Amino acid sequence: VELDIFDISGQLTTTLVNKKQAAGTYQVQWNGRDNRGLKVPYGVYFYHLITGSLISTKKMMLLR
Repeated sequence: VELDIFDISGQLTTTLVNKKQAAGTYQVQWNGRDNRGLKVPYGVYFYHLITGSLISTKKMMLLR
């Protein structure tokens, strides 16, 4: 499973998950920080999820 967050310009902001996981339901919470630990600005971001059988990209809004 891989779960990445991208900013509106398509730049990778952070990777939240990148590991093998057993089938099931999981929750992931993003703390609004990038890969360096810095707070990112509020606005539109995209999450990109890759699993064994699914690739999905969805839009989300980060509010503070």
